[in-house]
Amino acid sequence: MTRIASHRGGTLEFGDSTPVGFKATAQMALEEVEFDVHPTADGAIMVHHDPTLDRTTDRTGAIRDLSEAEVRAATINYGAGGHPLSLEELCAIYRGSAVDFRCEIKPGPDGRPYADFVHRVIATLEREGMLARTVFSSFLIETQDELARATERPRLWLVSPPVLNQLGVAATLELARSHAIPEIGVHVDCADRDLMDAVQAAGCQFGCWAAHTQQQIEKTLRLGVKVFTTDRPSLAIAVRDRFVKGEQP
Repeated sequence: MTRIASHRGGTLEFGDSTPVGFKATAQMALEEVEFDVHPTADGAIMVHHDPTLDRTTDRTGAIRDLSEAEVRAATINYGAGGHPLSLEELCAIYRGSAVDFRCEIKPGPDGRPYADFVHRVIATLEREGMLARTVFSSFLIETQDELARATERPRLWLVSPPVLNQLGVAATLELARSHAIPEIGVHVDCADRDLMDAVQAAGCQFGCWAAHTQQQIEKTLRLGVKVFTTDRPSLAIAVRDRFVKGEQP
């Protein structure tokens, strides 16, 4: 059965990376919660999509330049008054949940990987008892290589539409092969049967991201992809339930 990953804890339902969204997702009948991590200036690891607070909170500044307390003081827009969580706090929410982790290792505001960050994320997840339940993702090949050196946990290469278009399918798959990448995720609007067949023929698993509308969700189910991320987890669950019952879109 195609897996559902609640993207940033269900952004379109609960706000972007909010405590209320993560807590709600932990109780849902889906398989994964997707989230992003960034380091603070004083060594904490915070769960937030953007490298800065500017777009989704009432504060500004790059997370890497702020203290944990300063990041926590931000109020997330449309998030029921919630504040950014630490990775440890997210682990505490999901330790007793059946929902597993999909952790995206984000770059900094300059688009470059944070120095010495991957191993800190891995160490925190292991200490909190969640590493064995975590799949890692990144758009950056450099980060993919660092993950491969640091852990045997599954990892997923997120291939953006510009990369897919500029490289082409064959070159994209060759790059994945040369870096021993086991799974590829593409934007749902780029996905089709030919692409999925090519990815699977190359020995990679295939998934989608950004399946937020009913039509996009139905597309992933018809294709039978491994997993898709969605900002609307409640809708995704309802659509998949109908599909499983034979009410195919």
